Amino acid sequence: MVLGFIVLVIAILCVAGLVREFKAQNILGILFAGLSSLVFGFFSIATLYWELIHPYVSN
Repeated sequence: MVLGFIVLVIAILCVAGLVREFKAQNILGILFAGLSSLVFGFFSIATLYWELIHPYVSN
């Protein structure tokens, strides 16, 4: 569960970097920050779902 929160913090930092790269109009930075935020965001949500919600939903 701690891993999910750590990856969520990384995803939030990637979104902050994405906003910064949009302001700087750096296309390569936008691509890398956007891809990183999507990947880390997906894995953080999937990990937190699997650890917190899935045990209560499944029998």
